[in-house]
Amino acid sequence: MDTADILTPPMPIRRGSGGVAALLALVALADFLIFGYAPGINLFLFAVAVSVGILLSARKPPSPAKAALLVGFLVLASAPLLEAPSLSGLAFCVGGLMSVALGSARLMPRRLTALPLVYCRFALVLPFRLAGDVRKYLAAPGKRLSLTGVRQSISLWIMPLVLAAVFVSLFAAANPLIEIALRSIDFGVLLQFLDFWRIGFWMIIAIVVWAMLRPRLKRRAARSQASRAFMIVPARNAPLGHASLLRSLVLFNAVFAVQTLLDLVYLWGGADLPDHMSHAEYAHRGAYPLIATALLAAGFVLVAMRRGGPGDHSPLIRGLVHAWIGQNVLLCLSSMLRLGLYVEAYSLTELRVAAGLWMGLVAIGLVLILLRILLNRSNQWLIAANLASLVTVLYISAFIDFPALIARFNIIHSQEISREGPPLDLVYLSSLGPSVIPALDLYLSMLPEHLIDQRNEAVTVRYYLARNFGMRRSDWRNWTFRAARLESYLLAPAAIAR
Repeated sequence: MDTADILTPPMPIRRGSGGVAALLALVALADFLIFGYAPGINLFLFAVAVSVGILLSARKPPSPAKAALLVGFLVLASAPLLEAPSLSGLAFCVGGLMSVALGSARLMPRRLTALPLVYCRFALVLPFRLAGDVRKYLAAPGKRLSLTGVRQSISLWIMPLVLAAVFVSLFAAANPLIEIALRSIDFGVLLQFLDFWRIGFWMIIAIVVWAMLRPRLKRRAARSQASRAFMIVPARNAPLGHASLLRSLVLFNAVFAVQTLLDLVYLWGGADLPDHMSHAEYAHRGAYPLIATALLAAGFVLVAMRRGGPGDHSPLIRGLVHAWIGQNVLLCLSSMLRLGLYVEAYSLTELRVAAGLWMGLVAIGLVLILLRILLNRSNQWLIAANLASLVTVLYISAFIDFPALIARFNIIHSQEISREGPPLDLVYLSSLGPSVIPALDLYLSMLPEHLIDQRNEAVTVRYYLARNFGMRRSDWRNWTFRAARLESYLLAPAAIAR
């Protein structure tokens, strides 16, 4: 018999096998870089590795120029993780990876205003991609998982493993070097890879990475006749018709005018408030509710000025809407002034910084609503513009050391230093972490000599913060610019002398 007749055909290369290899390699790299270590530069390096894996395992690899552009965008998006680990930095990193995945798969939309919807469609299917692909693979012809097939696969390995164990034992008896090597194997190190949390970490990384390697978008739902009927412009006397809308805008402008007038008199004009009420109390009671009011007003404007609605055909309604938006912008500015007065009376905190940023974003959103009406843009444009402003603020904020900024502000405006503000809350400063140490050194250098109790308390807080920072687990994986700057500061001769 000709031997050529009994040779098996060559095994075909499975499509997508590069993706599986990249997945296994990236999970192993995540275990080495991230598991058991504090977040730092390891997250940045892993994100770069995932982006390279996406490009190398793509079914249709992009051109070198496009690949370099995608990796550069990922580096820019993940840069906040080099400054310090944060939720916003991690969100930008994931967004950058999603952009690389969509760009390599040619799923990016041509219009920038369609980006938010594409990201949402990608995020909705991200947790289910790995399970869905495994289910499809097992359900394919010739790959169905059965008990008989599993038993046969195990039986094929019994004899090779038994004979290999016999050979290894014989070699160990004959060669002392092999015996020493076998005795030096630490099975405890091997068993640590069976840790429940470690396996869970592998699974989470595998789910996210596989969705990036093989991106898909959630299918659009077909617009039904009922949804089309919902978009019909209501009649003139309907709840959202011309008559009702006109009355609502007149009433709302009148109500807002009262609040605007009070703010102009008491906040901007500085008039005396009634007895037993300070400007700080007046500011505190109005800051957050007024922002909620502005958000509700923005939603009403979007409904009132929808395309084809009464606002498109009535100059009076458009004028009332413009006036109301102007009052809402002034309302947001008043809320920011209220917050500033409250901070002057009760010092600065992280929550108050976040509130100030949020108020600014709401004011920007109201201006964008006005631009949407004036330029006759779509709601999709409005959503994309608001997301762009949000992303810009969050990205810049990711590089700012807010604990250090808050500590320095509270110290400079404290009663002990400026003789006007509130007493410095050292307990709160200690909760902000070691970033406040340079500000505490400034406080100690400016503190009058007769305030001995405050000095001793500040020295104690600084000592424990510096000690805890020095006792942290130091490893190249958790390196960040912020920690490196603080470490250089603490090692400086002036800081050591303290």
